[in-house]
Amino acid sequence: MENTLVDKTFRDSSGNIVIAQVPNPPLILWIAASLLTLAFPSGKTNTVLDFVANASLFTWAWLELFQGVNYFRRGLGLAVLIGLIALKIV
Repeated sequence: MENTLVDKTFRDSSGNIVIAQVPNPPLILWIAASLLTLAFPSGKTNTVLDFVANASLFTWAWLELFQGVNYFRRGLGLAVLIGLIALKIV
């Protein structure tokens, strides 16, 4: 099989097209913590949950950026990482 840019962008090492995957633990933790922040809209619990959600999303994006199975997943990690940092700066 020829190793073109499209193949590197969307295929993993086995040749399967990978765009979405089963969520890994940091992404599951981000979803759970984000949903729990809706149940606790203010106070210390909200602050802790917000920190956990942001830290887990940062971890997921970092892992995707450096260990993603293809260029698409790595680009997705980079985009989320930049977006997360930009939202915290503003």
